[in-house]
Amino acid sequence: MKNLRSKSFILLVFILVAFQQLLQANNDSTTVVYTFDMKEMIAPPVWRTTKNAINQAVEQKADLIVIHMNTYGGTLDDADSIRTKIMTCPIPVYVFIDKNAASAGALISIACDSIYMAPGSSIGAATVVNQSGEQLPDKYQSYMRSMMRATAEANNRDPKIAQAMVDPKIYVAGISDSGQVLTFTVSEAMQHGFCEAKVSNMGELLQHAGVQNYKIKEHHISATDRMIGWLINPFVSGILIMLIIGGIYFELQTPGIGFPLAAAAVAALLYFAPLYLEGLANHWEIIVFVIGIVLIAIEVFVIPGFGITGILGLVLMIIGLTLSMVGNINPGNLDANISQITKALAVVVIAFFLAITGSIMLSKKLFTSKAFGHLALQKTQNTSEGYTSASPEYTARIGQEGIAYTMLRPAGKIMIDNELYDATARTGLIEKGEKIVVVGYLNAQLVVKKL
Repeated sequence: MKNLRSKSFILLVFILVAFQQLLQANNDSTTVVYTFDMKEMIAPPVWRTTKNAINQAVEQKADLIVIHMNTYGGTLDDADSIRTKIMTCPIPVYVFIDKNAASAGALISIACDSIYMAPGSSIGAATVVNQSGEQLPDKYQSYMRSMMRATAEANNRDPKIAQAMVDPKIYVAGISDSGQVLTFTVSEAMQHGFCEAKVSNMGELLQHAGVQNYKIKEHHISATDRMIGWLINPFVSGILIMLIIGGIYFELQTPGIGFPLAAAAVAALLYFAPLYLEGLANHWEIIVFVIGIVLIAIEVFVIPGFGITGILGLVLMIIGLTLSMVGNINPGNLDANISQITKALAVVVIAFFLAITGSIMLSKKLFTSKAFGHLALQKTQNTSEGYTSASPEYTARIGQEGIAYTMLRPAGKIMIDNELYDATARTGLIEKGEKIVVVGYLNAQLVVKKL
């Protein structure tokens, strides 16, 4: 009897151990699926999201990545970066096209290991166009064709069909012979190897892919990531450049250090910090920008006039701002490098022009516009009411000659008979040491002009 009980106990223990191992085995076989959305124009924020999502999926040891896509395309540079990230990812990457994968979206989709499409979706139309929708020259189309071809070949898809999505001149018998850029419907994409299956949701996709026991982890964009993604948008970068240049301009027009310089410093920090965190801005590019500012300061405060030092400072500032927006230069792709630099330079130059023009107009109207009426006196102070416009000492200096003790930009100091006075230039700038004559008195300052 004791022997029977012992055997029964041993059998029960064995069953429990076996059951525990079975549960453990089931847990170990759970497929971790990491998903993230791509439902906006392909731009730097989408590239940042993709990079972070794939890196986190690798860190969390996910078994599969699924991109939920609905995009009409975007910038070629960012699409190429996303394509490269997907193709070098150690984890299989699938894409679920939920309606649209046009232009840059088609390139990214073809880079994925498997393509699934929702009913009514389409893929293709990858011709390179500008912001007005006009087709760019053939050198850009050639680069896009080569990327589409290489990407399709890497994933065992027909490279000729991929090229036909870019160039209407590519002839593929029975598929692309109408002289139009190729775009596939779901059934056409399935027929020609550019879609594995038509699915309505993520569950159907995983079921078709043979994934039975899975756990989905969704990528969530943090507030910091959203802010960085917003700040590296070219439009926002242009606004920050305008604040940098405008702040420096106003600071140079007024004595001392004040709010304009602080605004410029904050704008510079908001401009460079996100680009540095993204790996776009390098140390040397930021240093070049700072050297440019130093050279301009030397030109204004030390060297009279505006010559080589000031011009070199402006050039270095533009170089630093431009190259900070561009990723690492790829020696093997000259056209793409030129395209990136040209776009960044256009943003910087336009922002420079708008900042200088706006600053000049604002500085002229700041104290006269009704919108800023609170900055100036609105009541006439008549002498008949007991007001006096100036002290006798200052009014007595009208018509007298002296020298500019400091540079007048337009305000500064002048010296008359070894006495220092606050003064402002009537027009333009007056260099330190130049002879001046007092022509008036306004707002507790002498008004002067060059002799």
